[in-house]
Amino acid sequence: MHRRHAGFVCGWLLASLLSGFAPAAHAGATGVDCDLRFALRGWSLLYKRAEGTGTVRCDNGQSMRVRIVAKGGGLTAGKYVIDDGKGAFSGVNDIREVPGVYAQAEAHAGAVRSGTAQVLTKGPVSLAISGTGRGWDLGIAFGLFEITPAK
Repeated sequence: MHRRHAGFVCGWLLASLLSGFAPAAHAGATGVDCDLRFALRGWSLLYKRAEGTGTVRCDNGQSMRVRIVAKGGGLTAGKYVIDDGKGAFSGVNDIREVPGVYAQAEAHAGAVRSGTAQVLTKGPVSLAISGTGRGWDLGIAFGLFEITPAK
């Protein structure tokens, strides 16, 4: 498949998959804005696994160093490093609501410069992440994205 066509197909798949995971607007919510900055290293061959660290910062002054583990399976293959990952939480009233296991669905494609964009959900809390890095990957994966406080 031509590289440009593969990117279009993966972009279309990503939009289709994630449309069902879009965060709902919370009318009248008084939540705080929290962002995530992270780095991940991972691999996949039918089974996907990535590990990394990051920092969550909220506009009310709260912050937390976190450990991230992403795992799952699907039609996927690759090896990658995400150096400058960014995320935005919605539905958060306190930083203590951030840790936990988020449902994940993604479509991805990349060679040399790899990229990802995903929307993850955990009950009323949603996390939209994006990142760029290096490596190669191709496929569709489903799984879990776990955030725990760093020790």
